[in-house]
Amino acid sequence: MKTPRFPYSRHRHGTPAPDVPAVECVDLSVRYPRAERPALQHVSLRVPAGARVALVGPNGAGKSTLLKAVAGLLPVVAGSVRVHGSPVGGCCHRVAYLAQRGDLDWRFPITVRRLVLTGRYVHIGWFGWPRRADRQIVDRVLDILQIGDLADRRIGELSGGQQQRALLARAMAQEADMLLLDEPLNAVDAQTRVIVRDVLKSLSDAGKTIVAATHDPHDIEVEFERVVHFKSGRCNAASCNNHNQPSSEANWPERALREVV
Repeated sequence: MKTPRFPYSRHRHGTPAPDVPAVECVDLSVRYPRAERPALQHVSLRVPAGARVALVGPNGAGKSTLLKAVAGLLPVVAGSVRVHGSPVGGCCHRVAYLAQRGDLDWRFPITVRRLVLTGRYVHIGWFGWPRRADRQIVDRVLDILQIGDLADRRIGELSGGQQQRALLARAMAQEADMLLLDEPLNAVDAQTRVIVRDVLKSLSDAGKTIVAATHDPHDIEVEFERVVHFKSGRCNAASCNNHNQPSSEANWPERALREVV
């Protein structure tokens, strides 16, 4: 991919490394600014490219913190994390982050189409103008999420489920290889739940890596191949499971931990 003349972030578009995990954390610790204690402590795990992984645990367990660290939104205070074989931010165009719906100000005067178009900024860069291809990508993902008829509506006029679909559309518009999703099915209507599940399954079938945080274990065994349990800022390796692979793969987390530590 060609790097924009004026990149949207301080990171550059690095060359992807072949045959490496999508995410690899080794003894990772992360602390929020001005916090006394790390929110994430000594976490080691590996997410294979193309996997569907659920991060499970109660609120405050460290799930969102891990996603933000992988996305480059929080600094690493100890250990390391690599994304597609590069340091965090080394291939930012390949990683799309979907924040929790409550983290956004839905009163901001922007249309659904403009919100989704911001997912293209990593490709357009500062001072660049969206091309026809960028607009076509936006229209396509809006239709996939079944909100094309809402494209010109203000985001504050959407229901909670429609807002969640708009955020997912924004992440999809980036055309990243990995999606980091923070509570993508939290407090949404039944229609949105079905649509989002179907879309995530299609993305996974297309080879995309899906890492989603949730505190609701409902249907996890159906929706995800692997599950990582968090508690008090730590990852419980013994609780990681591979639900849909043969028994020879059942101890994937423990084997992965041995490989990276």
